Amino acid sequence: MTEKHSVVIAEDHTILREGLRALLSSNPDFEIVGEAEDGRGAIQCVETVKPHVVLMDLSMPRMNGMEAIREIKKLSPGTKVLALTVHKAEEYVYASLQAGADGYVLKDATLPELVMAIKSVLAGKPYLSPAISGKVIEGYLEGRKASKSGSQWDILTQREREVLKLIAEGYKNKQIADYLCLSVKTVETHRANLMRKLDLHDVSALTAFAIEKGLIMR
Repeated sequence: MTEKHSVVIAEDHTILREGLRALLSSNPDFEIVGEAEDGRGAIQCVETVKPHVVLMDLSMPRMNGMEAIREIKKLSPGTKVLALTVHKAEEYVYASLQAGADGYVLKDATLPELVMAIKSVLAGKPYLSPAISGKVIEGYLEGRKASKSGSQWDILTQREREVLKLIAEGYKNKQIADYLCLSVKTVETHRANLMRKLDLHDVSALTAFAIEKGLIMR
């Protein structure tokens, strides 16, 4: 008897999670071994059951899918992660793949496409939904963002990345200072350094960069 592939579903909308469970459970190749409502729950599931694959929604409370993908790949490198999302924008695709996702499927996919995507990543073949794959390939061919964005990200300190995340989430200097146990002056310095290093000069630009790097979801 062929071994079933173990699947964890991470999705914060109950009706969607239950629908996915029902659809995949009807396939003899898959066994649902865990469910999670947010990124932290997904990480805990992976730590407990070490599944073959995780279906990962990107926009979830407490910890978003992008952050969870990074942690899961550190915790269980052999577990495949398939991003399952409504986001078609290239920056979400790039950020997901950079975080370690093995594939990217849109939520309007048919069941046969979802099954094919799961089997592709299980076989070690990256999968991108046809609706977005063309755009991503064009983006790579044009060389857009990749080298510049990567080098900019690399020169940020860990503290600057923390401050960037909080700025993008809408926190003011005083709130960031309290949260990170820093002085307001230090936070102002970090903010100034971020704008200088990234050559971005307002909060909306910093927020867009944070989204591109998977720090926050919108």
